[in-house]
Amino acid sequence: MLDLHPAARELSRVLDGVTHDHLVGPTPCPGYSVGALLDHVCGLTLAFAWAAEKSTAEHAVDGGPAPGGATAAKPDPRWREVLPQRLSALAAAWDDPAAWQGFSEAGGVTMPSDLTGLVALDELVLHGWDLATATGQDFRCAPADAEAVLGFASRTADDPSARQGLFGPVVAVPDDAPTFERALGMAGREPSWRP
Repeated sequence: MLDLHPAARELSRVLDGVTHDHLVGPTPCPGYSVGALLDHVCGLTLAFAWAAEKSTAEHAVDGGPAPGGATAAKPDPRWREVLPQRLSALAAAWDDPAAWQGFSEAGGVTMPSDLTGLVALDELVLHGWDLATATGQDFRCAPADAEAVLGFASRTADDPSARQGLFGPVVAVPDDAPTFERALGMAGREPSWRP
């Protein structure tokens, strides 16, 4: 089992530094503006919480509808209220040992639940960093999370087809770079990226 709480808390902290003016700005995540990435995170927090619960519920964990009709410049208008709640609920859902057993479905993909939990952590860490970097903030990644993301991203380093839709091409990072920078490179991020 992995502890998703540190990554969820850090991403939630980053949200406080996102302003309206940031929404149309670019992020290190290819093809995503800040607003589009916020909308993506709104959806993935639901999908991975449902995956932990072995549910395909049609309603959100916060009692409201899933985001819809948002644009890159204007994500779900409730994101400031909803996302911290969903991040907390997502992390709590993966506290249950049963969440890590058997198989889970997230985003239309069924896989072993322990892998689903790892993907959830990867999404929180990478998109937390994407949003922090895009908005001029620092990002703090727990050492255990950096190791987990590095290991996960490294699995597909030599298989571009397996990385499609998950990671960009590997970015060369020195072997003696900090673990988190190597994880970013393996995940297709340029650690020195700036808006």
